[in-house]
Amino acid sequence: MCGRWYVGRETGFSTRRVRGPFGLDAEKMSPGARVVVALSVLGPVALSGIFLALTPVWWIFTTYFWVAFPALGLLGSGIAGLREGEADRVSEEAGERELLEALRDHGEVTPAGVAAATSLTVAEADRRLRELAEGGQLEVRVRGGAIFYALWEAEGRIASVR
Repeated sequence: MCGRWYVGRETGFSTRRVRGPFGLDAEKMSPGARVVVALSVLGPVALSGIFLALTPVWWIFTTYFWVAFPALGLLGSGIAGLREGEADRVSEEAGERELLEALRDHGEVTPAGVAAATSLTVAEADRRLRELAEGGQLEVRVRGGAIFYALWEAEGRIASVR
């Protein structure tokens, strides 16, 4: 009977991802949530440390101070994530400006051409060009099986603002 149990089990290591003690995955948390969780741990630890420092049993603080180390790491990653979010907003605007400049300079472009001329990836350039075309800002042309995007023509030439 015991042998069947061992035969039915998988051998080797499990590839299942281990989460935190409460089922939280810190990597999937937003930067703001990381900061809040870290401060909710660090606040009580700091307060109890202050109160215990004034008593003769201050050494008890050292038995649970280890909780502060992961919380400090979570706080640092949360603050860094908040700063990255600000950079993403700026790069979003810069990416759109690069895309529009490539359209103005080349007349008509493909997503791969935009990626070569700007800092955007092909997938991101394709997504943005499609959004502009669906919004009616760009003309879509198909030639030789390739999709080209261009600014709308005015009187036989590409309209551009310089």
